[in-house]
Amino acid sequence: MTMPLPYRLLLLPLSLMYGAAARLHAWLYAQGIYTTKRLSTPVISVGNLTVGGTGKTPMVLWLAERFLAEGKHVGILSRGYRGTGGSSDEVEMMKERLGDRAVFGVGSDRYVEGRRIEAEQPVNVFLLDDGFQHLELARDVDIVLVDSTTFDSTKWLLPAGSMREPLSALRRASALVLTRVSSEHSDSTARQATRKAAEDLPTFSAETRLLGFRCVSKPQQADVAEDELPPQPVFAFCGIGNPSAFLSDLKRWGIGIAGQHVFGDHHSYTSHDAKILEAHAQRVGAKALLTTEKDIQNLKKVHFSELKLYCCRIALELSDDKEFYLLLKNKIASRKGAAA
Repeated sequence: MTMPLPYRLLLLPLSLMYGAAARLHAWLYAQGIYTTKRLSTPVISVGNLTVGGTGKTPMVLWLAERFLAEGKHVGILSRGYRGTGGSSDEVEMMKERLGDRAVFGVGSDRYVEGRRIEAEQPVNVFLLDDGFQHLELARDVDIVLVDSTTFDSTKWLLPAGSMREPLSALRRASALVLTRVSSEHSDSTARQATRKAAEDLPTFSAETRLLGFRCVSKPQQADVAEDELPPQPVFAFCGIGNPSAFLSDLKRWGIGIAGQHVFGDHHSYTSHDAKILEAHAQRVGAKALLTTEKDIQNLKKVHFSELKLYCCRIALELSDDKEFYLLLKNKIASRKGAAA
């Protein structure tokens, strides 16, 4: 939700100070005044310029699957934002998808986690989740994601806006991926604005693809085929960084929505939440509950007694995926890196 202009204006001085601090932080690393720590293994960072969801987790999964298919040993480094016990909803989602095929290092010091993994087992590539601003760890490839459906080149910096860094920070990137591009949403506006900020930056487009649905009420049940939808209409809910994208995708996929509810990002669900959701769903005539795969990680201790709970499984689909993957492999092969 966009903050009202009067409040944004009040916060503008803080945004100016934040922007100056962000620029200084990056400049100190670029000049070598602050030193980076480099792992022995190549590192690919996946990040963004804004708070909220842009598709980082699906991008990490896309990369992991490509490297695993080549027989590579993959390590994933994550801060585990808003997680507990050395994990988070995003980490648990990736673990469910990848199983024991990838090794995870979760903690605020991703260099320490990387060194631990290198000492314990062979690894060919590290994927640094949400790493664009984590300049302490040197990386060989910097992938930046921009949501084409919400992009606005005039967005303000935190706390008055949602930008973590100014658009000029794209000059540090190795590649830009414009996400959520579809027949309904073109990437032309975002592509033109980002090209002005980083003229020669290789730019790719990606869209969200529906893999299928899973009935979470019966964990032993296999994924429902893509053409076998949950009972409709559904009551959709989520607690993710970009809830409007989830709801928009459901409509694009032809899901009938009787009602909806949005929680804060990384929401930890309670039994009270379940009762309220089921009551709302029944009141509007919904036949099932539907949420995201990430939300399921925060719903494992919550029971729904009246309606079945489904989640939709998604994946990132890149245009020119072969060219994109070749770019990454060439960057890794050179081992020149992007320290800041």
